[in-house]
Amino acid sequence: MKKETIDWGTERIPVLFGKVFFPTLLGMLGVSAVTAIDGIFIGHGVGSDGIAAVNICIPLLMVVTGAGLMVGMGSSIVASVRLSKGQPSLARAAVTQALLFVTAVALPLLALLVLFPERTARMLGASERLLPLVVDYLVWFAPSLLFTLWTSVAMFALRLDGAPKLAMWCSLIAAMINVVLDWLFIFPFGWGVLGAAAATSASCLAGAGIALYYLFFRARHLRLHECRTGRKARRFFVRSMGDQCRLGFSALLGEATMATLMFVGNHVFMRYLGDDGVGAFGVACYYLPFVFMIGNAIAQSAQPVISFNAGIGNTGRVRDTLRISLAAAVACGAVTTAAFVFFPRQLVGLFLDSAAPAAAIAAEGFPCIGSGFVFFIANLAAIGYWQSIGRVLPATCFALLRGFIFLIPSFVLLPEAFGTPGIWFALPLSELLTAAVIALMFAAERRRRTRAK
Repeated sequence: MKKETIDWGTERIPVLFGKVFFPTLLGMLGVSAVTAIDGIFIGHGVGSDGIAAVNICIPLLMVVTGAGLMVGMGSSIVASVRLSKGQPSLARAAVTQALLFVTAVALPLLALLVLFPERTARMLGASERLLPLVVDYLVWFAPSLLFTLWTSVAMFALRLDGAPKLAMWCSLIAAMINVVLDWLFIFPFGWGVLGAAAATSASCLAGAGIALYYLFFRARHLRLHECRTGRKARRFFVRSMGDQCRLGFSALLGEATMATLMFVGNHVFMRYLGDDGVGAFGVACYYLPFVFMIGNAIAQSAQPVISFNAGIGNTGRVRDTLRISLAAAVACGAVTTAAFVFFPRQLVGLFLDSAAPAAAIAAEGFPCIGSGFVFFIANLAAIGYWQSIGRVLPATCFALLRGFIFLIPSFVLLPEAFGTPGIWFALPLSELLTAAVIALMFAAERRRRTRAK
């Protein structure tokens, strides 16, 4: 594939952002499609219990994906700054170390899932009715976690290396493979949720394989290389990974927000509406990664532009990129909100038969949860900005606000006050409160800059 040349320091910001954003967005949606396609086939091939079983496993995927995004974002920020300072060998080292680190983290986790699937299923909240389905899914789903970590790190490196379209195709090819294998394994083979898990693992391996091939043999600036051994090299590795994890930590919290939403939501829906409620919430949770990935695509597209220009001290281009990313977030949030408000039955119908009790519950709840998507996406873009300039504290604080400090109390208190609709409004309220705090900080920083002039 022909390699692109991207000048992060001089090219017009709108052109530069668009050049990275659109392939990044398509690639991100492809990643979400892998999970959503599972849900569509499971919903029609197994039923709402299958969707509920998979939804119980998804928080685990969210946490693992968050770890990949944390390391990927951190390595990309470090590599961006190194490239801006003319240090390509250190940029390559950052990416290589990131891939080695996530591999070392993933392998023990995979062993635990394969050896103790029933215990893991119960810890995730599986009921006795759903336990066999959850166990079947977990065992065959486990390998995809390693491949997801590889892909999460590699996508950042590909975009920084000037290959955003290849990053997009890695995700789209994986999604297409998943469609074919889902249909084959669930319907002709009759493997149910086990087949969906096997299809996910195979498709994730394909996407990761393409990305790693590029980084090993085709990359222009960030080609992987052999790591040195010895005490000095080990100290450098530990110090470098500490910096990368610190810089990308709020990305982990972003995924942890999704995991918390799904984990707590599963328990709250189970308490108020039983297994059908979990199935309804499961349908919503198949769409939420799409919304999350839109915000993530905006943040990741702005990141190399912001990090590179922050590294050379060009604050004007940094602020211009922030404004464009926030405008894109508001526009994308408005579109996704409109879809959930005006077409809830059509969206639910992709996953469940309209006669299913879970389908009616989901259709009533979609407009409620969709009302917060503008704030959801804008918050991710704003947090990505602080990550990209290396300001870890505000990025981490805002990620904690939306993911834990506001979200968990909303899940606990709103159902008590408003009944079932309150469960659906927990996410919008948490995002709205976080957006208000972020707006106050932007206003304070603007006043500080004005006084400094």
